[in-house]
Amino acid sequence: MTNNTSSKSTLALSQPAQFRIVLVSFLAAAIGLVAGLVAYALYKLIGLFTNLFFFHEWSTTFRSVGSHHLGAWVILVPVVGGLIVGVMAKYGSSKIKGHGIPEAMEAVLTNRSRIEPKVAILKPISAAIAIGTGGPFGAEGPIIQTGGAIGSLVGQVLHTTAVERKVLLACGAAAGMSATFNTPIAGVILAIELLLFEFKSRSFIPLVIASTLATAVHMQLLGAGPMFQVGAMDFGIPRALPFYLLLGPICGLAAVGLSKTLYWVEDLFEKLPIDELWWPATGAVALGVIGFFVPRVFGVGYDTIGDILNGHLVWKILLVVMIAKFAALVISLGSGTSGGLLAPTFMWSAAMGGLFAMVANWAFPGAHLSPGAFALVAMGAVFGAASRAAFSFIIFAFEITRDYNSVLPLMLVAVIADGVAMLFMPTSSIMTEKLARRGLRVHQDYEADALTQATVGEMMEKDVPFISVNTKVGELAERIARNDPAVVRRQALMIVDDAGKMVGIITRGDVLRALDKDSSGAMTVQEAGKTHLVVTYPDELVSEAAAKLLRFDIGRLPVVDRADERKVVGYLGRAAILAARLRRFHDEHVREPGWLTPSE
Repeated sequence: MTNNTSSKSTLALSQPAQFRIVLVSFLAAAIGLVAGLVAYALYKLIGLFTNLFFFHEWSTTFRSVGSHHLGAWVILVPVVGGLIVGVMAKYGSSKIKGHGIPEAMEAVLTNRSRIEPKVAILKPISAAIAIGTGGPFGAEGPIIQTGGAIGSLVGQVLHTTAVERKVLLACGAAAGMSATFNTPIAGVILAIELLLFEFKSRSFIPLVIASTLATAVHMQLLGAGPMFQVGAMDFGIPRALPFYLLLGPICGLAAVGLSKTLYWVEDLFEKLPIDELWWPATGAVALGVIGFFVPRVFGVGYDTIGDILNGHLVWKILLVVMIAKFAALVISLGSGTSGGLLAPTFMWSAAMGGLFAMVANWAFPGAHLSPGAFALVAMGAVFGAASRAAFSFIIFAFEITRDYNSVLPLMLVAVIADGVAMLFMPTSSIMTEKLARRGLRVHQDYEADALTQATVGEMMEKDVPFISVNTKVGELAERIARNDPAVVRRQALMIVDDAGKMVGIITRGDVLRALDKDSSGAMTVQEAGKTHLVVTYPDELVSEAAAKLLRFDIGRLPVVDRADERKVVGYLGRAAILAARLRRFHDEHVREPGWLTPSE
């Protein structure tokens, strides 16, 4: 008998696992560098298309669309882009539609982190065309999906597991986010909250490497400063706390309104009696009309966001920008074109925050609130609540300005907004609603697994069912038939010798098979049972023992002493594993007597 089967198998798996982290980290480094270059290329490509369509110049310089001289002809420019994107989505890949993050999430959850190669090519090109022809989008969603596609492709080319491929996909997405906005920490956290659905060293280490190198590429090619150059802001802590408390629910309701309106517009487009190829062009007509009157809605709008954060816009312009950008965003994105959701949401929500501060200053002349500070806080809180990734966008809003004084109001407003959004959208977010409509529910809460917080010794049954090695199968079958309590209460019995040492295990299935071979039942239980055993130990985690059950396709494990693996100290079955989860359920839902409510 080889009682140390489990320890050898665990060792055999743990050593390669440590090596695989190193390998995946090297791959993550390469993905980070490539994603950084792709983000830069997309940035330049957007600039190229913007100059071609609006200024008729061959240049990759990033410039504001608001200075165009096309007059009323500007209405047709987004329509041209919509037609091109519609054709690409119809005959290329439908995965290029939308802002990209839900598609990356879907690949992780339903397709074992596999993304088609053509998505890595078509997504950035379609996004560049859509934005370059005036689409009110940012580049971050497409580059997140593109970076994720690059990571997925690396995982598909090489010999990897599905989990490793997921990590590589998340590395590409985090790298794309980091390289676009120069926000390495937020890129890592966003990938954890929206793509990985775990927080482990095997994923965290490669993520940080990919994000760091992608940011280094951004710094080398686009500069080391923050995304938006803003002056010193007065966040007014603690004086302005009551106003931040009021801003929180407003941001939460705004996040809910964005999600509900966007998917309502999508539903309207699906009811149109025309082929979906024409949807982006149809939405682009409305965008062109809005943009003709409010040119600031065209393109990514980084310059307008900077103006809002620096307090350069009066309240009338903030109000127009907030309404027009919101309308342009939901109509354009709802039509099924390609583009990122983050930058445009930042623009209209920042305008909302700045407008809130101005109204508060008018109503309370002594408040002296900074419109730029409230704009920054609002832009982080709204998108954090809408995406159910509040932590990511607390860090994100901090990183794009690098003003540490923003942290306290960001934390307060973001979590209040997130709580309000949870009340109205308890099971979905703007990122997962599309998946929920396809029947895929995404669980976005993170907690330690109950099986990793209990040991085998705590959960095992100490009353171990034994049977003597000399017992005949026929005798055991007879005892089972007459419902002998010593044998019927377990599906398996430990076989022990005269010294009480374990020599094997026999299940009811083994008994039936033995009787099929020899109906007389003369075979001993040792001959009929299993002697090459998988065991567990009292100090192992229940999660490790459960992994053994799955790996070896068995239903129970003898619990043995590490010093003497023939000495049985317990029995661990599926019921004991479920009991660990039952204990967590009890801790969460059963109220215990307190000092003010003593037990009777």
